[in-house]
Amino acid sequence: MSQPVAIPQAYSLGVAEGVQELVSMTVQDSAETQAAMSETDLVREAQAGSADAFERLYRKHGRRVYAVCLRMVSDPDWAEELMQDAFVRAWSAIDSFQHRSAFGTWLHRLAINVVLSDMRAEKRRSSRELLPGELDEFEREVGGAMPETRVDLERAIAALPSGAKEVLILHDIEGYRYREIAKLIGVAEGTVKSQLSRARRLVREALER
Repeated sequence: MSQPVAIPQAYSLGVAEGVQELVSMTVQDSAETQAAMSETDLVREAQAGSADAFERLYRKHGRRVYAVCLRMVSDPDWAEELMQDAFVRAWSAIDSFQHRSAFGTWLHRLAINVVLSDMRAEKRRSSRELLPGELDEFEREVGGAMPETRVDLERAIAALPSGAKEVLILHDIEGYRYREIAKLIGVAEGTVKSQLSRARRLVREALER
């Protein structure tokens, strides 16, 4: 694979854009660059061993993969490492892609699995549950972040306890169902619903300040 392209730095969306902007950014299939060769053809070329074809897929989908990694970990450097890891794994596993869904969908799910696996391996999450102390910490952090103005949506989400942030991002932004999220992070569906409800409340309260 050739030298990877530069990855955009962390971005921040204003409250005015809201969740709709986040969702539309995630849903769009990174179609900024229209190549003469279709994506299906690129994938088939990559499956046949073409590093150049895979590089073009990297350039097409890299920004979206980086964005989801950044939302999950709230750390630009860590997100870039995860994005690179996701593409390395995609290159290794591309023969397993069976063209039953869009390549971007397959890649997106692979990236989320990479993020969740790395978070567990590094033990950067203290708990999947929303503990009272974590809720208090979130409220103190948000309350002191911007005392005279409303907190923007990205910052409010980034300040959530990690377990709550995962569930909110996976459900409200990435569109995963309760059962899918429960399987991804290894908790009961009831826990997912509870975390999502609390996460939404915390973000709503932060935005109203």
